[in-house]
Amino acid sequence: MQADIERLYDEKPAVYGDQHFRLFAEFKAALNQGAVRSAEPDPSTPTGWRVNAWVKKGILLGFRMGGIVDMSIDSARQPFFDKSTYPVKHFTAQTGVRIVPGGSAIRDGCFIGKGVTCMPPMYINVGSYVDEGTMVDSHALVGSCAQVGKNCHISAASQIGGVLEPVGALPVIVEDEVLIGGNCGIYEGTVVKRRAVLGTGTILNRSTPVYDLVRNTVYRATDDEPLVIPEEAVIVAGSRAVTSGPGKEWGISVYTPIIVKYRDVKTDTKIQLEDLLR
Repeated sequence: MQADIERLYDEKPAVYGDQHFRLFAEFKAALNQGAVRSAEPDPSTPTGWRVNAWVKKGILLGFRMGGIVDMSIDSARQPFFDKSTYPVKHFTAQTGVRIVPGGSAIRDGCFIGKGVTCMPPMYINVGSYVDEGTMVDSHALVGSCAQVGKNCHISAASQIGGVLEPVGALPVIVEDEVLIGGNCGIYEGTVVKRRAVLGTGTILNRSTPVYDLVRNTVYRATDDEPLVIPEEAVIVAGSRAVTSGPGKEWGISVYTPIIVKYRDVKTDTKIQLEDLLR
């Protein structure tokens, strides 16, 4: 499948035939089943993950192949128009996914594990992988190609940014048992390792360093590697003073995430209520 997807992506035919749509349908079915992923664990890499650029090419191919069609529930009162290749994902009660009524949407072409809970309104985009037992709370977004592990909690109004292009870029990774507080944002291929906790309003991206007060170190993204948050780190939104120029004279501080501790029994006690909601 990989060679066929890459060949079709590079050829850019003027007209797509039935064989092309059959290939894309096979590819999208593999995405839905979790058999192929835009990124997957790889212990040999510095981040523990590697990107599968050909999978991203296949997703982009779907946008190229699809035409805009009417997907309206009610054309007069609730019109929707989108690419024919990416309708909403089909679920049944036997799937084991809770989609609470109230305006959520999950696009076709992503894997949603058993026991995932979706609180309205939330959105999961194409290419995402959301593993078993995770909760996606109200007004939360899981962007295209984001990889979310088992038993995570993505709290209300948080955003897991999408990284579909460039195809070689690692998407956002959230490993198992991560708690993301309300109004957080994780962007630009950041990797959050297992059991980390993000306090309310924490923003992680390639531009802002993370200061570790416990281990006396600073974590930064580089030209070649994304920002990586250590396992079990507890991060809060903080600030650091501008130390030169007018900013220093004016007493200005800039935002920065700060690791204030690592998970312990007390931390686990505070967040164990999540298990009752699943």
